[in-house]
Amino acid sequence: MRLPSILPPLLLLTTPVLSALPHKGVDWSSLLHLEASGLTFSTASGQTQPFEHILKSSGVTTVRQRIWVNPSNSNYNLDYNVRLAKRAVAAGLQIYLDFHYSDSWADPGKQVTPSAWTSLSRDALVTKIHDYTKDVLDAFARNNIPLAIVSLGNEITPGLLFPTGQLSRGSEGARNVAALLKSASRGVRESALEPTPKIMLHLDNGWNWGTQQWWYDLLYSSGLSGADYDIQGVSYYPFYNSAASLSALGDSLKNMVRKYGKEVQVVETNWPTWCPSPKYEFPGDVKAIPLSVEGQRMWMREVAKRVEASGKGTGLFYWEPVWIGNAGLGSSCGWNLMVDDKGRDMGGLGVFAEI
Repeated sequence: MRLPSILPPLLLLTTPVLSALPHKGVDWSSLLHLEASGLTFSTASGQTQPFEHILKSSGVTTVRQRIWVNPSNSNYNLDYNVRLAKRAVAAGLQIYLDFHYSDSWADPGKQVTPSAWTSLSRDALVTKIHDYTKDVLDAFARNNIPLAIVSLGNEITPGLLFPTGQLSRGSEGARNVAALLKSASRGVRESALEPTPKIMLHLDNGWNWGTQQWWYDLLYSSGLSGADYDIQGVSYYPFYNSAASLSALGDSLKNMVRKYGKEVQVVETNWPTWCPSPKYEFPGDVKAIPLSVEGQRMWMREVAKRVEASGKGTGLFYWEPVWIGNAGLGSSCGWNLMVDDKGRDMGGLGVFAEI
């Protein structure tokens, strides 16, 4: 399938975006790793600047950072995150810390328990997730680094800390997931960090209301309560399922707010500027968006409209716009970054000033 490169006269919604999302930004987790390889970043006009300054001047308010427990190469561990967060604070950016509760990637395909935790019993694991969460936040407090948001797990639709917290284990697995999340939530609330950051639960396929409803209803019936968290975060990508339409996203977010009454945020999304051979067909209501820098800006504006229209939408994040060396960002598309191969802003980052 080849998407059109120019816009027809009418596109989706033509009214301007007038939202004022308090949290709008990017996941910049890979930045220190990239800089260590010698990469630098520059503005659309070619001026080399620290990336946090480029983000701030582009309208970004909040940066997202993933944290792994004990990664083999130290990337994304606690020390890495403290160093990165200090730069965000100095630039006047807020921070959203994304716990993976793993030594590496945690996502719907894998939720691997940290190697040092694998011998723990179910009860000991419930205690460990509390203590680890609290210890991390206490470290941020010691470094005078406030956190705006903390996510208890990353895309935990199938559960977390497998096999103990595996939802496919039936009622036992659901009870374990609820217990783990409640314990981690207490770790946030009992930490020395002030003010206490808002707590998020993050699932994938945010366009799929059936998935969201199944998960929250199951966890609520298994011991989780609304008092344990503040925000429902979702991932939303247009190139994995032809049903992942903007319309479906809008309906899903509205239904989530209506039923659960929480803030909602799209915490992962992106759009390609090059996608010659997509593995899946794009949803029908996004096909008019071009594969270009302007298409990236249009995509973000359109997603922002759906978040805002939910009634309690508070955030929108682009997943890893500068990860040179991983330009497809896990998709079948060729380039989803907002910078060129030299680290120069291609113009897409300016969309954050518009949403």
